[in-house]
Amino acid sequence: MDAHGPLCVGIDPHPGLLAAWGLPDDAAGLREFGLRVVDAVGGQVAALKPQSALFERHGSRGVAVLEEVLAAAAAAGPSGTLTIVDAKRGDIGSTMAGYADAYLRDGSPLAGDALTVSPYLGFGSLTPAVEAALATGRGLFVLCLTSNPEGAQVQHARTGAGVDVRSVAARIAAEAAALNEGIEPLGSIGLVVGATIGDAARNTGVDLPAVNGPLLAPGVGAQGAGAAELAAVFGDARREVLASSSRGVLAAGPDAGALLTAARAASREAVDALRG
Repeated sequence: MDAHGPLCVGIDPHPGLLAAWGLPDDAAGLREFGLRVVDAVGGQVAALKPQSALFERHGSRGVAVLEEVLAAAAAAGPSGTLTIVDAKRGDIGSTMAGYADAYLRDGSPLAGDALTVSPYLGFGSLTPAVEAALATGRGLFVLCLTSNPEGAQVQHARTGAGVDVRSVAARIAAEAAALNEGIEPLGSIGLVVGATIGDAARNTGVDLPAVNGPLLAPGVGAQGAGAAELAAVFGDARREVLASSSRGVLAAGPDAGALLTAARAASREAVDALRG
């Protein structure tokens, strides 16, 4: 983020976007799309975030393309480009350990530099992923406050008794903060916090500055969040925000030069908004 700006470019090969790029909705089109994005912006942005579901929908061939995209990103630029595999995995026991083995183990073709995970079977259910990430120098982005309206049913709900009544989201943020405590400049357990959630962090008692980890923020720029919205959502934690942009950059394709220009514009926009 310090070297390239606080922007993560999503690699989201939606059927409509493939069509707009003149590509078929199959594994071959998927491969062309993913590798073209990596070629255009790899080494120029802080991170790339392939959306696993949009590769998985093509079956084993799509998963093979995801592996190829991750390998290409690791080789892009002078020292590679960080990747966040957006798979939102979450389960218990040996099943969670299996996901951790697939996405966080050294040598796994599906392992990026970080993985999005869901804590809604209890934060403790993520222990295998936490242990794997910390053992291999990778990171996690834990869903905390998301922008979909259904999320509030769980994330805003309050649990506990007596003086320890807190929202589910606040408990998730506190668990992440405990894992990151004392680590400089940031710990490896980040959160996913939607940039368009308004005052939800304040209303749910989520202490974002205390997390001491990166905050992946979908919704910056083209999706509606500018300086005022980011100040309202993140406050003093804006320095830790990694803004995620997908359609705002990908709509500029398929020309590589246009993609890079759009990515640079989105990065400048994110910097301006986060400094605002």
